[in-house]
Amino acid sequence: MGWMQDETGLEKCPANYVPLTPLSHLQRAAHVFAGRTAVIYGDHRVTYAQYHARCTRLASALAAQGILPGDVVATLLPNTPAQAEAHFGVPACGAVLNTINTRLDVGTVSYILEHGGAKLALVDTEFVPLVEAARERLPDEALQIVEVTDEAAGHPATGRHPTYEDFLARGDTDFAWHMPQDEWESLALNYTSGTTGRPKGVVYHHRGAYLMTMGTVISWRMVLHPIYMQIVPLFHCNGWNHTWMMPLIGGTLVCSRDITAKAIYDAIADEGVTHFGGAPIVLNMMVNATAQDRRDFDHTVEVFTAGAPPAPATLSKIEKLGFNVTQVYGLTETYGHVTECLWRAEDWEDLDQSARAAIKARQGVAMPMMDHITVTDSRMAEIAKDGSTQGEIMIRGNSVMKGYLKNPQATQEAFAGGYFHSGDLAVQHDDGYIQIADRAKDIIISGGENISSVEVEGVLMGHPDVNLAAVVAQPHEKWGEVPCAFVELKPGAVEDAEALIAFARETLAGFKTPKRVVFQELPKTSTGKIQKYELRKAAAEL
Repeated sequence: MGWMQDETGLEKCPANYVPLTPLSHLQRAAHVFAGRTAVIYGDHRVTYAQYHARCTRLASALAAQGILPGDVVATLLPNTPAQAEAHFGVPACGAVLNTINTRLDVGTVSYILEHGGAKLALVDTEFVPLVEAARERLPDEALQIVEVTDEAAGHPATGRHPTYEDFLARGDTDFAWHMPQDEWESLALNYTSGTTGRPKGVVYHHRGAYLMTMGTVISWRMVLHPIYMQIVPLFHCNGWNHTWMMPLIGGTLVCSRDITAKAIYDAIADEGVTHFGGAPIVLNMMVNATAQDRRDFDHTVEVFTAGAPPAPATLSKIEKLGFNVTQVYGLTETYGHVTECLWRAEDWEDLDQSARAAIKARQGVAMPMMDHITVTDSRMAEIAKDGSTQGEIMIRGNSVMKGYLKNPQATQEAFAGGYFHSGDLAVQHDDGYIQIADRAKDIIISGGENISSVEVEGVLMGHPDVNLAAVVAQPHEKWGEVPCAFVELKPGAVEDAEALIAFARETLAGFKTPKRVVFQELPKTSTGKIQKYELRKAAAEL
């Protein structure tokens, strides 16, 4: 019998076991990094001591307003300081944070407020009319609104609701934070983008967010005091958890209300931004920025990109501008990114630019906080690692949601067989790196052949006149479906569908080449993802 059989007196106790929570990062930073700049937004600059005090006042004011542990507090805010403060202040009073996408319609916002049961909402002045209209549709109209003004951005108070700064002033800086007794307690509620049917409420726990912040630091090769620009909307997987992460390493959060190439270049040049995350559309914006919007800078900016596979052509161009891009992948259900295209310098450093870009377009391998991420067939057997067999990405690990709020059936289906089923189709290369072929619903099946819309888009994006391309299935009498391309051209470029089809045919097999090209501005979600379901509808009507 080994000595470890007798563990009498080796139980958990307050000295050796504390539930994990990202709230602890700011508690520590208030002391360790007290005088360092924590948040920048225009003229708003606060130290960590001040940031902690503001978050504490928010928690105190919410509690005084009758918000109890377990209640839901919603926000409809752009990436401004109040949205960052809500990430700490709301859970610090024991409440659950529900950041709502500011670009949703009244009906969907009303559905989320009712389904999530929010008691109070912090609302940017710009979105007050939206929330007022949504509140009118609620059965009891009891939702309290606190208005967050932004005069510098042209949004002074409406006068109809208490303002955020007045609300904070009621709070007490000595308020004791409500830290979780159990790390499985709910921290945040995020609704999926809901492109089909009603959005689902994804519930995060403190443990998953804490481990997400720890794993991201390693994968992003971060050291102390990065200057991080919050471009990913904080209503999207809580900004991939990066705002919860910043106090861990004494970083500076640069808030950005409007995402433009000029704003990003200015922040890099003026504030010394070292890191940001963003969808490939943001990279595209940087590459295609006008000369007057660009600024010179002399350091490398580290970029995490996710949301759709970036075109190799975009990756090749952006690296030359001073950005090092790491492709990551994840979903709302996984707190954001859970795989990374970990760069293997010893194998890949000598490759030419196009070969490097092709590898960087992969979604890669599991990040450190995850247990196992693989690709399986319909029987959940791992597929061949041959770079061509397709299966579904399956995810297991600490940064997977608790489940879908009030939807046990959907939760059970998502977790069948002990993995989270992503709904994304991918191949695995012989080195184990995963590469997305398509969302299951975006694959085009033409004459029995599977066509990856991602592959066709990547080729079209290599054309010098193309700003953005999206490829969807168009119904066809003979082939069932054929690829139809919707293309957004760069300013001044000439619309020439035949030339673009001929360009694609140089690289692609005939059946993969778009049969039709439509020139228009592409419909996008708030996070810059192209709304393919809108394009599928348009293609069906052509």
